[in-house]
Amino acid sequence: MTKLGLSGTTRGKARRTTIADPATARPADLVQRRFGPPAPNRLWVADLTYVSTWAGFAYVAFVTDAYARRILGWQVASTMAT
Repeated sequence: MTKLGLSGTTRGKARRTTIADPATARPADLVQRRFGPPAPNRLWVADLTYVSTWAGFAYVAFVTDAYARRILGWQVASTMAT
């Protein structure tokens, strides 16, 4: 597509959901981008996502064992407050 000068279109307004503060200290990358631990329970990763429903947003948080690739725990809430 690029060679032909074509590009895709995006409908709607682009949303910027995160605005990083350049003055804030960044945490150290303790795993150095290596997500293949040698044994279970050596590296857990977390994720937070949200889903639009008829009643509003549902926020879902997951904790996953990177070795077994299984969800260890999850929680659903109607707000993102902890």
